[in-house]
Amino acid sequence: MRVTAMLFNDRRHAGQVLATKLSQYRARGDVLVLALPRGGVPVAYEVAHALDAPLDVFIVRKLGVPGQEEYAMGAIASGGVRVINEEAVRYLRISDEVLDAVAAREEKELERRERSYRGERAAPDVRGRTVILVDDGLATGSTMRAAATAIRSQRPASLVVAVPVAAPDTCEEFRSEVDEIVCAQTPEPFLGVGRWYGDFSQTSDHEVRELLEKATRASA
Repeated sequence: MRVTAMLFNDRRHAGQVLATKLSQYRARGDVLVLALPRGGVPVAYEVAHALDAPLDVFIVRKLGVPGQEEYAMGAIASGGVRVINEEAVRYLRISDEVLDAVAAREEKELERRERSYRGERAAPDVRGRTVILVDDGLATGSTMRAAATAIRSQRPASLVVAVPVAAPDTCEEFRSEVDEIVCAQTPEPFLGVGRWYGDFSQTSDHEVRELLEKATRASA
């Protein structure tokens, strides 16, 4: 059966809708909202605001197939985590040398974003906390999977993945990988994350820094 999905005006609107699915986490002292930059930050800002929870970023970089960069063959995350889409690598016959070259390039961008978004501020301690990982959507899930793996290694009390829209199969796969998965919409056919947004323009580094600073002031 084909499901009609909601069309979000933009990422801020999507975050407001997603927040309504997470109301059980509101005003809890142990909750930390972590956004996957850049597109996940406007979504997560609205979630953190609605839940009265602190907001920070968790940097992850997709490993795109050379010449088809939107197609993920894996991802890397802070802390040296690398998640590979083994099926894609086998199907496309991606060599270890190509994979390592793409990963090295993305590692440089990951480090740049860490400095740009956080500066000298230390990364948040997630041990014993309920972490809500937020992005603007899930397609293959490789980027979110890398983030979840990295966060798990830091021993949170609970790990929740939350997105406004996701491919149905990907959303279902995450049920066995995290403590809770919240996908506000799972349209079929999926057709890509951007299909379900009126405005899916790129989020800038400036907007990321601005929203993080605004969230920090609100928490203080």
